[in-house]
This record gives sequence, C-alpha cells and structure tokens, in this order.
Amino acid sequence: MQVLKHDWTTDEILTIYNKPFLDLVYEAATIQRENKDYNEVQISSLISIKTGGCAEDCSYCPQAARYHTDLDVQALMQVNQVVDAAVKAKEGGASRLCMGAAWREVRDNRDFDRVIDMVKAVNELDMEVCCTLGMLTENQAQRLADAGLYAYNHNLDTSEEDYKRIITTRTYDDRLNTIKNVRKAKLTVCSGGIVGLGETVEDRVSMLQTLANMEKHPESVPINALVPVKGTPLENQPLIPIWEMVRMIATARIIMPKSVVRLSAGRNEMSTLEQAFCFMAGANSIFAGDKLLTTPNPAFVDDMAMFELLGLKSREAFKNGRPDNLKKKELTT
Repeated sequence: MQVLKHDWTTDEILTIYNKPFLDLVYEAATIQRENKDYNEVQISSLISIKTGGCAEDCSYCPQAARYHTDLDVQALMQVNQVVDAAVKAKEGGASRLCMGAAWREVRDNRDFDRVIDMVKAVNELDMEVCCTLGMLTENQAQRLADAGLYAYNHNLDTSEEDYKRIITTRTYDDRLNTIKNVRKAKLTVCSGGIVGLGETVEDRVSMLQTLANMEKHPESVPINALVPVKGTPLENQPLIPIWEMVRMIATARIIMPKSVVRLSAGRNEMSTLEQAFCFMAGANSIFAGDKLLTTPNPAFVDDMAMFELLGLKSREAFKNGRPDNLKKKELTT
C-alpha cells in the first residue's frame, strides 16, 4: 500500500538514495508495480514557442541572452503553428503538449493573450496542455486555468543551498511562490530538477525533499540530465553517469509514489538498456520528439521501437481525471 508522506527528513532520503544499487532499484520497482498500469509511460512533447533572448542567467541554458551560443532567437509562434505541432505530436503518440517560452516572467500583454489562445486551441485536441513560461502571478495562473491549462512546469533545478551557484537573477523563493500560485489556481504542478550541474548528493536529496514535503506532491516530477551546451558556463561539465540518474529516479519514485516521474533531458545520450533501467526504477513518462526546446532528443519512431521492445504502452491523457477547471469547461460546452 502506497502511503503519501510529507515530512521526510534529509537523513531518511539520504538513506534511500545511498542504498545498494540493486536493492534501491528493486524497492522502487516494487512500488511502481503496486500500480496495475506500471508498464504505461506517458509521452509528452515539448516545443519552444518563443526561443532565446531570455534575461535570466541560468548557467545551463543556451537561451540566456548573455551567453554566446549558436541559438537562433525566434519570436513567439503563431497559434496555428502550435496547433500543427500539437497535431503532429498527438499522431506520434503524445498525450501531453508542453509549451515553453524563454521568458523570465509572464507579462500581461499581447504575447500572453496569444499564449492563452494557444492553450485554448490545443485543449480542443483533447491533450493535456502544459506551459512553462517563467514566473507568474496568481491572476495569471488563473487566466491559464480558465483557458483550459492542465499543468504548469516550474523546475527547482537544484537545492536551495546550491541555487545561487546556478542562477542569480531570481531566488529559490521566487520558484516556490510561482508553484504556490499554480496550486491556488488548482492547476497540476510539474516540478523537478537537473542532475549533473556539479551539485553534491546532498543537493540532490535536498531538492527532492523540498518537492516531497510540499503540502501536495507535484503530479509530475521531471528528472533531467544536464546536456552541456557550448557557450554556457557549464559547457565543460562532464555527463552524469547513468547510475546517478537511476538513483534519482528510484528515490523520487519511493518518496513520491503517486507522482509521474519523467525521464526528461539527456535521453539522447542514453542507450535503450540505460533507459530500461530508468523505467524499471520508476520512470513512467518521457518527452518525445526530436527536440526538447533547443536540445536534441530521440525521434518518435525510435521511442516507439523502444516501447515495443520493452513491452511498454503509452498512457492516455487525463489518466487520473480532469482537474476542476477542465470539468467546468466540459459542463459549459
């Protein structure tokens, strides 16, 4: 029986994380298999609706305006372009579309009005619609909810103690306040972090502790492996060993047993066998499509071949039911 706990101590999570590898994977796999649909994996597609020119200084991100990368800055996409991308993603097996904009924060202007129209349009395709647009206010979160948004992504990236080493243009509290505003609008929360930034094991555990001790666990917890990009401060950071990714996924699965744990950035550098270990350890979601915002990602066809090999099947949209904002929409149409 999976019991949700919200008062994890650092020592408790460290003990889990540092278990002998096979014991850790076995425990996480056992928890995963308490769910009768343990072999279902949600396929999400992530598109960059506005690329580059961001005012933030996230050390890992090629979209920061201050870094000299090969990224081409692109203006906000048109609604019809997003709908075309969503249709293509759904045909490829995706049940969720996440739209990312390289903004520090949401501003109440025509661009945000267009994003609202994007949310409405993709929602008509019966897909879970997610946005990651930077910081937002309670009122902005409510506007997104009213438009039919299903989830909002706002990653913690690393621990509160390590945060200033990675980002100086916003605070950890800024991150947490945005998540609180998302909750007030009764949207589902997507929040996780990045492994391989040069953080310590204690930093990883601290980040997971922050997520697991929230009043409500994030419905989706993405675990990303850093993809070093030339021109960013972390361009020479070595790739994280797969064993560390598996440990993070397994620990997240054990302490947040009901959350969807997403194997996110970094899959392009993983073999099918390495990804299989991640699924065994509790990952039950991936981003599919040839790009994650601006970094390479396996193609849909390759992922479908992997699913067939491993006996996995794609998870349908709204598996755990529709949130209140979408139920209201159904009742009024």
